[in-house]
Amino acid sequence: MPDRSFLHALETLELVCRLGSMQKAAARLNVSPPAITRAIRLLEADVGAALMDRSTKPARPTEAGERLARATRNGLALIEDTIADIRDENSSNDRHVTLACTIGMATYWLMPRLPDFYAKHPTITVNVQAPPLDRPVLSRGIDIALRYGTGDWQGETIKLFDERVCPVGRPEVIEQALKDGGLSRAWLIDVRSTAQHWLGWSDYLKASGETCKLEGEVFDNYIHAVQATLDGRGLMLGWKSITADYVNDGTFASWPGGGKDFGTGYFISWSKRGGRKEAAQSFVEWAVDVAREQ
Repeated sequence: MPDRSFLHALETLELVCRLGSMQKAAARLNVSPPAITRAIRLLEADVGAALMDRSTKPARPTEAGERLARATRNGLALIEDTIADIRDENSSNDRHVTLACTIGMATYWLMPRLPDFYAKHPTITVNVQAPPLDRPVLSRGIDIALRYGTGDWQGETIKLFDERVCPVGRPEVIEQALKDGGLSRAWLIDVRSTAQHWLGWSDYLKASGETCKLEGEVFDNYIHAVQATLDGRGLMLGWKSITADYVNDGTFASWPGGGKDFGTGYFISWSKRGGRKEAAQSFVEWAVDVAREQ
C-alpha cells in the first residue's frame, strides 16, 4: 500500500499539471518551489520514469507525467463521489430535499403549491435552487430537477404535464388588440436571454404563419415579463407553468384560438441520491399527483 508521502507526491504532480507550473503549485500549497521539485523527484524514482521535462523553462510534464496526473485526478474524483455516496447512505437526516428548477417554474407553479406539500409532509423541508443560466441539472447535491423540454435526459424521469403556449394578457388588452387588427398590431412582451431554451414570439409567429413586425418590450426573465403583462403593457406568450393560474382566475385572458403545442412539456427527474431518499420520493409522488389534478 502506498505510504502518505507517495500519495502526497501524486497530489503534488496533479496540481502542477493542472496549474501549469511548479511555481504556481508551490504558491497554492504554501511551500517553497524546491519542496515541489523534491516531491516529484521522489515520485519519479518510485515509478521509474521522468514525469517532468526539465529541458524547457519552465519545466513541463512529460507524457508519462500527464498520464499519471490524469489518473490521480480521476481517482480523487472517484474518492470524493464515493465518500459523498457513503455519507448519503448513512445519513440519519432524510428530511431535506434539494430541488432545481427555473425561476419562472419556482415562482409561478411550485411555490404556490408547496403549502399543500408541507401540509401532507410537515417533517420534510424542500430547498429550491434556481441555477444562474436557468437550466436545471442533476448536479452534485441536487436530488430532483423540474425541467422543460422533450424529456430526452438520462436517469429516472416522469412527465408532469404537456406545455402549451398561447398569447395572454389583461382581458381589456386582449379585447383592444382584437379590435385593432390582431397580433400584427399588438404590443408584444418577449423573453430572451443568452441561455434561451424557451420559444419566443418569433417562433410562435412563424408557426402561426404570421409575419408581423415585432414591437414591444424585451426582458431576460419571466418574472419581469409577467409583471409588465399584469401592468397591462402588452401581450406575452403564456405557458402552463407560468401563466395558467392567472388565466384560471381571470387575471389574464387567452388569445382566441391561439393555443399551440410544440411537443414540449415539464418533467421531473431524480438523481441516484434522490432515488435513495424517502423524502425525495415523497416529493416526486406528490408533484406527479398535483400535476395530474390540474
